[in-house]
Amino acid sequence: MTESTVLLLQGESIFITLLLILLLIVSSSGNNESAESRCAIGGPPIRFPFQKGMKDACDSPGFCLYCSEKNETMLVLAAVKLRVTYIYYPSQSLYLEDPENCLPRKFLNLNNISILPYEFYSSNYGQKTNFLNFFDCSSVGLPHLRNNDQLYQTSQNMISCPTYVSNSYESVLELDLTSCTKMFNITAQVSASNLRLNQLNLRWSIPDCSKCEAKGSRCKWKNNSTTDVECVVDYNPQGKKIDIPQSYIFTATGSILLGLVVIAVFKIAHHFRKKEEDQARVEKFLEDYRADKPARFTYADVKRITGGFKEKLGEGAHGAVFRGKLSNEIQVAVKILNNTEGDGNDFINEVGIMGKIHHINVVRLLGFCAEGLHRALVYNLFPNGSLQSFIFPPDDKDRFLGWEKLQHIALGIGKGIEYLHQGCDHPIIHFDINPHNVLLDDNFTPKISDFGLAKLCSKNPSLVSMTAARGTLGYIAPEVFSRNFGNVSYKSDIYSFGMLLLEMVGGRKNVDISSAQNFHVLYPDWIHNLVDGDVHIHVEDEGEVKIAKKLAIVGLWCIQWQPVNRPSIKSVIQMLETAEENQLTVPPNPFHSTTSTTTGRLTTTRRPLELEAIQE
Repeated sequence: MTESTVLLLQGESIFITLLLILLLIVSSSGNNESAESRCAIGGPPIRFPFQKGMKDACDSPGFCLYCSEKNETMLVLAAVKLRVTYIYYPSQSLYLEDPENCLPRKFLNLNNISILPYEFYSSNYGQKTNFLNFFDCSSVGLPHLRNNDQLYQTSQNMISCPTYVSNSYESVLELDLTSCTKMFNITAQVSASNLRLNQLNLRWSIPDCSKCEAKGSRCKWKNNSTTDVECVVDYNPQGKKIDIPQSYIFTATGSILLGLVVIAVFKIAHHFRKKEEDQARVEKFLEDYRADKPARFTYADVKRITGGFKEKLGEGAHGAVFRGKLSNEIQVAVKILNNTEGDGNDFINEVGIMGKIHHINVVRLLGFCAEGLHRALVYNLFPNGSLQSFIFPPDDKDRFLGWEKLQHIALGIGKGIEYLHQGCDHPIIHFDINPHNVLLDDNFTPKISDFGLAKLCSKNPSLVSMTAARGTLGYIAPEVFSRNFGNVSYKSDIYSFGMLLLEMVGGRKNVDISSAQNFHVLYPDWIHNLVDGDVHIHVEDEGEVKIAKKLAIVGLWCIQWQPVNRPSIKSVIQMLETAEENQLTVPPNPFHSTTSTTTGRLTTTRRPLELEAIQE
């Protein structure tokens, strides 16, 4: 473990510690269940078991109070909003009134349902149960009440709320209610006089905090229960809010911000330290490579060559490619490598391999740039682009290259692979042979390019050590995915070349890639039918039919699933150069399938390529 890594871990530990301290301070200052609050100065105090907030934000919805826009303390019972005027905690009772001053009518809604955890009670005359009569006075207005008698007074507006309530012992005649209509009578633990005066009394028995308070402690919900409580002894038994000095809060907040800054500095330093190590490794490689390396350009040279990166030719997984020129006669393609990913190994790999390669069918590396975090590769520019742009079916006369030219291209690619496998000081396996990585010059001479995934091997490349699959999906040999098919060797490039040949013959892609985890190899059965003479394609003469069949047969041999069944690249070139199509044996179909779809001209078969990928 490096020193920077240790310091980074220490910084993260400091940050976590400071964060815990701040959480403890906030918790002690704001989350005390017994902390007292009010909606307004002089309003009823709100403390355990009550909470200030809407129902869905309270531990026990029945004890949930909220503040109105007028800063009034409100309680909702059965959708009826009532104003809390007083809470008497020793007797566990509270006093309510109706903001609309129509309590007799709203009481009918409350009396018919459960109002737990509360119950009604009357403070008049010591009575527990009263018999109440309800009258509808909407047709006569306010009754002629004996205003000198407090018993019969009412504070409600009989015009907007014409429901009148009386006790059973009160005289209807004295109240002058003969013109009103009696609706019904009920039994309730409230007094009619209280209702007429817009007063309602409630009492709760659960939770009972009398025992806790007698001990000088406070109540607390037990294990998130809404019925059971437990006594808690703390340093704040009166339930008052603890005031934390602002200096403490500022100190804790400042410490956390400082911790964040320290961690950020360490992370940035660690990042640049790693980049410096990568650059040092690249520089050491280039120093050792000084004897036979291509030209080395500065980043300013690269900007000048590309005209300030004016014209982009394309962009791949490892970087973008721009058009440039070394002189009026020499046009080049400049590949700017991504400097945010990787550790420089791909750059070292490509420069190290391509600097030693000199073959007509392999792209020549003209120069490179390795300045700070900037890395670039400079190649000859091939205006025709890649082979992928020229793969079309034979019926497309305007764009199809012709069978002789396709054979010329196939033979050139084969000779380029033969040079990599057998003509270098150390055999090179490309691992990414596909139409995108074959460039064509003005004479359609193929040039194998992109050696970022290539691997230098020992003198015997029949067994290659690998830790993970590499290449382009659809062209990767089965053994690169799973060793159940054999060892990775130069035969892996043979498989990729075979898939390329079949695409050239068929004029279409043989792979359907929807994602890295889900792709299919589309094997054209009609190529087997072609070599058997059952399918006719558009050709000018019989000689071109022979070329098409020969390319197809060679491609079929190259894509055999078992590496031992594939020919060497030398045998492939011999077949392409000298053999006649009738001298070649058609190999077995490696993609056996029980289902196929037949059209009027050809048959296609689809079979998922089910391989267990090797993890890095």
